[in-house]
Parts: sequence; C-alpha cells; structure tokens
Amino acid sequence: MDSFQQHYGHWVLAAFMIVIASWIFYRYLAPRTWREWSRAGIVQAFIIALYAEMYGFPLTIYLLTGFFGIDLPLSGYSGHLWVTLFGYGAIGAMVEMALGYVFLVAGVILIIRGWREVYHASREKRLATGGVYAMMRHPQYTGILLALFGEGVVHWPTLLTLALFPVMVLLYVLLARREEKEMLATFGEEYRAYQRRVPMFLPRLAKWGRLFKGAEQAGK
Repeated sequence: MDSFQQHYGHWVLAAFMIVIASWIFYRYLAPRTWREWSRAGIVQAFIIALYAEMYGFPLTIYLLTGFFGIDLPLSGYSGHLWVTLFGYGAIGAMVEMALGYVFLVAGVILIIRGWREVYHASREKRLATGGVYAMMRHPQYTGILLALFGEGVVHWPTLLTLALFPVMVLLYVLLARREEKEMLATFGEEYRAYQRRVPMFLPRLAKWGRLFKGAEQAGK
C-alpha cells in the first residue's frame, strides 16, 4: 500500500509529461484545418488521461476495484493494469514497459522523419514521396497511433485511453482518406501512381527491415 501511495500524487511530474508529449505532437503535427484540430483534441485528451493517471490519480484502479468490484491489490505495480489483472508480477511489468517504449520510440521516429520529408517537399513544392513516405503514404499518422498504442494500451492502459484508441484509429483513417482525395485533385495521376506503388499505413514485408534506417535508405 505504501508503494502504491508513493507512486501517485505527483501532479508536477504529470503536468511536465503532458507538456512534453503535447509539444512533440504539436511541433511535428501542427493542425491546419478544423478537421485536424478535432483529431488533435482527441489525441490531447488521450495524453492528459494517460499521464494524469500514470502519476496523479489512479482513477481506473479505483473504478475497477469499487464500481466493478474487481479485487486488485494496491501496490506500486497497480498502474500496470495488465500486470495487475493477469498477475505476471514485476518481471512482467518490466517487459510490458519495455515493449510499450518500443512502440513509443518507433512512433516518434516516424513522426519526426515524416515531418522532415513533408517540410522539404513543401519548400520544393513537390509531392512528398521520399524517405519514410516511400514506404507508406501516411507515416506520421502511423507514428501517432504506434506511440499512443505503446503508452496508452501496452504500457499504462486506462479505461479512457482504451476507449479512445479505437476512436482515434477510425478518425485518422477517415482523415487520411479525405486528404488523399485532396491530393488526387492537386497532383492527379502522379498521386494515383504513388497510391498504387506505396501502402497506406504499413510498409510491405520486404521493407520492414529498413523501416527505421536512414531516410535515404528507406527511399531506395
């Protein structure tokens, strides 16, 4: 119980993590249209719910133990919801955390590399098809979903993040399809050929080994 109480109530740390995560999101994926702002609002809610419960107040644990009547031991690992529910202990919690961070880091890398390619393409007034865009048509959206999946579904799931994640997947799929219609209207056959050549969200199996290598290699 002591370790449980010591883990929570760190609202300064929660606020710090929310600010850092939000800065990365808005720095590399600044919304431009009202549709993008609506998606950004859901991502922001996901980030706040995640870190508020990770370091502040364990709402999910109290709801599960009180409202749903599930007997969860209150320990330092209680916030690791899967560990607590399935009982695979401290080693399991470490594996779970490491796996979550793998998804998180992979997502952030995709977001940043995608931003770099879009930045150079916009300056040169061309279609972004190099770097990670040579492997998937929407690497930044894939990056967002990977990062949020790692932190809010694998590492530290809460009732709110588990509920929001499938909604975000749906919204970003719809946003990507809408953007592709706009790209077809702007670039025509060039973009249509790009669609035929490159998958939407995940690279083909032959290119997975090069996914996180240098951008110049990814485009080969």
